[in-house]
Amino acid sequence: MKYPERIVPEEVSPGILALHLKRYEFAQQWTAGADVLDAGCGSGYGTSFLGRDARRAVGVDRSPEAIEHARARYAAPKVEFVEADLLRLPLEDASFEVVCAFETIEHVDDQDGFLAEAARVLRPDGVLLVSTPKSARTTHEPENPFHRVELSEEDFERLLWQRFGLVELYGQRRLQTRRHRLAQRLDLLGLRRRLPVLRPASRLLGTAPTAEVELDGITIEREGLDRASELLAVCRRPRPR
Repeated sequence: MKYPERIVPEEVSPGILALHLKRYEFAQQWTAGADVLDAGCGSGYGTSFLGRDARRAVGVDRSPEAIEHARARYAAPKVEFVEADLLRLPLEDASFEVVCAFETIEHVDDQDGFLAEAARVLRPDGVLLVSTPKSARTTHEPENPFHRVELSEEDFERLLWQRFGLVELYGQRRLQTRRHRLAQRLDLLGLRRRLPVLRPASRLLGTAPTAEVELDGITIEREGLDRASELLAVCRRPRPR
């Protein structure tokens, strides 16, 4: 499988984009009217999405190419982009009400250091929204070459509790028909994952293929974490260093 280093809307299928935008849509219940930091903003599409109703949206990424693209494509009066290391944010203490870090923490070597920085720039009543791919076990050799470490559910949650006084865990997944879920359970050899030619078979089972899924075909919920493809945590009561 070929993994992109970052999501660029013009270069991915509508379904792949929807899977990433769903997290920003979920975040809007906290970001509307707020000062928001999008940590690891990549190409900037998510920061722009949040900037529609946030008071201010700041996207930060260490890649100069990503920031150049974001500024050219998404700069707006309430949206700005900063090139910086997430472990040394050039931002004042307690300057944001919300920090979003979607599919970011797995790219960072010092994950606790990143969470400490997120806690530092959050106000005392602020919220960190952080997502990561769900892994059966923590690994420092993930299939995705751009990931430094992928965390198990238990290790992800344990890491967050070290820096926040309240952590609520959600799971993101595509909505699937019962027939589709049954077919997945019967595929003990994982043939659909290994043989791309079989993946469109989901349409015959009543579920839109990943490349075509829309926002309303994706859910983020507290229940059914065992079926989640990504974990998303809502973290409150930040504990700076």
